[in-house]
Amino acid sequence: MTPNLKAFLGALAIAFPVDQLSKFWISRAISYGDRVTVIDGFFYITHVRNPGAAFGMFVDVPPEIRVPIFIGVSLVAVGIIFSFYRSLAPGDRFTALTLGLILGGALGNLVDRIFRAEVVDFLQFHLWAGYTWPDFNFADSFIVVGVIFLVLQLMVSEGESRAERSAENAGS
Repeated sequence: MTPNLKAFLGALAIAFPVDQLSKFWISRAISYGDRVTVIDGFFYITHVRNPGAAFGMFVDVPPEIRVPIFIGVSLVAVGIIFSFYRSLAPGDRFTALTLGLILGGALGNLVDRIFRAEVVDFLQFHLWAGYTWPDFNFADSFIVVGVIFLVLQLMVSEGESRAERSAENAGS
């Protein structure tokens, strides 16, 4: 097994089960609509469902239209992740790991869409001036962290490429 595949499958083997087990536990331990205080005024564990997309977008679209579209978009995203993975340079374990995190999150929410027609969310943060961030789950977190790492890596590699070009231009 290549180092890239180990990193990719390792991240996937952590992200997907953590997401699914946490949603299973929330669904069993906390009644729908309830919340448990973890840090009063800041962090709560809730049990809510999101039939829409991020931040509840498209929640008003009829489920017979919304659910197949969300499943289709998720399947396209999975295909894109595999396409990116196949194009990785040998030894690019960091990118492989980030793609594994993103895939684990995407599959976690896809499973919810297929079997529940909605996503189980349970992490709730109250931020400044009474603002409450929309509830989310571990799948969402894995996707966001993976994308942030990819963007940071692209920024670093672009900076390195520019520095190399500058050095080449200065030397000619």
